[in-house]
Amino acid sequence: MKVAVLTGGGDAPGLNAYLKGLYLCCKNKGFELYGYLDGWKGVLENKYIKIEMNDVLREFHEGGTFIGSSRTNPAKDESTMNKAIENFRSTGFDVLIAIGGEDTIGASSKMHKAGIPVVGLPKTIDYDLEGTEFTVGFNTAINIVMDSVEKLISTAKSHKRVLVLEVMGRHAGWIALYGGLAGGANYILIPEVEADMNDLVNLIKQRYERGDKYAVIVVAEGVKISDSQKYEVVDEYGHVKLGGVGELVAKIIEDHTKITTRAVNLGHIQRGGPATSYDRVIPLLLAQKAMELIENRTYGKLVCIRNGEVGAVDLYVAEGKTKKVPLELYEKMKIYFA
Repeated sequence: MKVAVLTGGGDAPGLNAYLKGLYLCCKNKGFELYGYLDGWKGVLENKYIKIEMNDVLREFHEGGTFIGSSRTNPAKDESTMNKAIENFRSTGFDVLIAIGGEDTIGASSKMHKAGIPVVGLPKTIDYDLEGTEFTVGFNTAINIVMDSVEKLISTAKSHKRVLVLEVMGRHAGWIALYGGLAGGANYILIPEVEADMNDLVNLIKQRYERGDKYAVIVVAEGVKISDSQKYEVVDEYGHVKLGGVGELVAKIIEDHTKITTRAVNLGHIQRGGPATSYDRVIPLLLAQKAMELIENRTYGKLVCIRNGEVGAVDLYVAEGKTKKVPLELYEKMKIYFA
């Protein structure tokens, strides 16, 4: 069989582990593996490479994806979909493995229904993909956030300041909540819950009154504080370019407490660099499941982990959906905001 793979959407640590796993599984079965360049853009432009042993061995330890990625949407209109189908069929590939998050997997579901045999693998540092308990990159991202919070605590203590760390999380606050809790943040704001700025300000005042004259606050980029937050649509999935909520939160804190407050935007640092061991090993396991599905000609599936077990669900389970932090979980975790 001739198997093609693409990595779509934002990059994530651990993507190269997927590619190594897929290549070696293909080699074991006598299949060939090809990589579309720059996600679905490579399908639309008919650009791909044959993946070789040296590629996967050289890149396994690196972050990002050596076949490139983009936020190209192959399902944005009928003509684009037809172009993708025509190009895919012209290559003689038997199946396409799409590695991605909410947008890439959602588009892949539509393309599968339109005629391309697709198997999906879960990727997103945001952890907001429905149908799976694992998305590659999330574990690495929250470890980076944890480390950043710990570093900010030391300088906040030294200067008796409040520091606000803005992290990724457009619609879901998993990175902010897990990374913030692990690092010992004093308060966390997520998009799923309306920001209670009075509660936040009161907590900071209480800390200073009792002698803890510093605080580190974590806020997800998608948190809405004011109607004045206006953003421009920047990609084919209709997403806007976020950023700046950390500065807004810092200004509100400083205005209400008169305590020097600074904002730090972690930005792309949280999605870069080498993957954790977890984000390297689990993709190897999921790659084997993907090849099992392909060998059995079982397409239209998203390989996943559910209830701790490797399995598969229909691609459409993730189409047009976002897995958000449950309100009950956030409320439970608020006991640790102190």
